[in-house]
Amino acid sequence: MSSTPSERSFIPIAKPQLGEEEKAAVVAVLESGMLAQGGRVAEFEARFAELCGVKHAVAVASGTAALWLTLLAHEIGSGDEVITTPFSFIASSNCALFVGARPVFVDIEPDTCLIDASAIEARITERTRAILPVHLYGQPCDMAAIMKIAGRHNLIVVEDACQAHGATFEGQPVGSFGTGCFSFYPTKNMTTGEGGIVTTNDDSLAERLRLLRNHGQSQRYRHDILGYHFRTTDIQAAIGLAQLEKLPAWNEQRVANARYLSERLQGVRVPVVRANRRHVFHQYTIRVSGDRQALQDHLSEYSVGTAIHYPHPIHHQPLYRSLGYDDVLPEAEAASREVLSLPVHPALSQSDLDRIVGAVNGFARAA
Repeated sequence: MSSTPSERSFIPIAKPQLGEEEKAAVVAVLESGMLAQGGRVAEFEARFAELCGVKHAVAVASGTAALWLTLLAHEIGSGDEVITTPFSFIASSNCALFVGARPVFVDIEPDTCLIDASAIEARITERTRAILPVHLYGQPCDMAAIMKIAGRHNLIVVEDACQAHGATFEGQPVGSFGTGCFSFYPTKNMTTGEGGIVTTNDDSLAERLRLLRNHGQSQRYRHDILGYHFRTTDIQAAIGLAQLEKLPAWNEQRVANARYLSERLQGVRVPVVRANRRHVFHQYTIRVSGDRQALQDHLSEYSVGTAIHYPHPIHHQPLYRSLGYDDVLPEAEAASREVLSLPVHPALSQSDLDRIVGAVNGFARAA
């Protein structure tokens, strides 16, 4: 007897991949007795810098810390403006608030949900200090256009690459155009359990970041600047080193899973991938023009996990309303009503993929 939809095993929207290599790496650190910021962290930083094609990578406590410390290191503060997207996790704009600056929102492209580079220049004022694009869902923004704009106006570029480990624009890794910020939260394409990292080719910026993450210490008990406790641990770095070995294959599987879904799904708008970009599909996000909740409910009946990334654009959040934001950004607002993420992670089996396709297409046929 075949199983009913509710009896099938649940397909989660994300599934962290942790194997024997990660376990062995953690045990080795525990047995060494060096648990805090030590040799494993330095090795992980060197390996991640190599992945991004940059001179420096500075490991920190989270992706949010990476963004925050990057703005501090660039001396962005009170009275400054940071141009960014309204369609992202809130950390990308909150980091500007953390340093006393003001986020300025630019609407998104309707097909990719990425910041619309063609609309950035109109939002630049004499207070603008930085552009902070978000490589949303794993697809790079138009970095050629953004870097040209930044060059014309002498602006800093901070890449929020928290969802884009291994993504490239015209063959160049994200995190190597401006100052890159990555997250290692458990659901990302690779994880350290929690953590983040900043990538840069700027020697002095890297040194300032190292001071800022560690109480401003240039040597033990010598504090040169006001710093913070945003270090990472050798335990996290050991996990990260094991994950880096697996990241290329995992990304390939994500791309293959996304291709399989896009070639077969019906009744929804599948993700658009630009020809000059490597999208690593942190999320596989469709657009639903009809009843999104009904589709979610239908997929739940087939034990298929879903998520909405993101149900409210940042400028509509109560925090930002309280700060006086009243922007009208129609593309971001439309996306928040229509986006729905489906499982795409590398642990999906062929039967999982077929069940996702069958459930979505069955809903479309019944509509």
